[in-house]
Amino acid sequence: MSGMTGKLRNTVKALGLVSALAIAAGCTQLDRFHGFIPPAEELATVSVGTTTKDEVITLFGPPISERALQNNTIYYASSQFRRVGPFAPEEVDRQVLAIDFDSSDRVRNISRYTLDDGRVVVLDRRVTEDGIADVTFLSQLLGSLGRIDAGQLLGGQ
Repeated sequence: MSGMTGKLRNTVKALGLVSALAIAAGCTQLDRFHGFIPPAEELATVSVGTTTKDEVITLFGPPISERALQNNTIYYASSQFRRVGPFAPEEVDRQVLAIDFDSSDRVRNISRYTLDDGRVVVLDRRVTEDGIADVTFLSQLLGSLGRIDAGQLLGGQ
């Protein structure tokens, strides 16, 4: 009987260890990175007043927003999200690099914003249309009455 008790005790210990490891693994920190900010060494090659918009796009890639080209400003952005265990991800770092151009498409100003600045930079506004006009329920119900085929309603071919 003591042999069975020893095996049971070892099984319980093993299950406890596996459970503790599973809980510890579930509580580990996971970091996700999104976007791109040019490194400081590459950004140092951009000269205010001489570097053109085409040179910046060639050097760093296309901007993150088509709207940026209309405003004569190029934006590059990156974010870091941290998730611990079952909790929702939290944004712990955000950087936005704004490169402004003058009327001759030469760099006028380079600005960097972070979460600490508290400045809202609207990069692009994407709205998906739902396709439903401002129609009331009654209007939709009455509008669908005209689509009923009498032949189908009476069971005909």
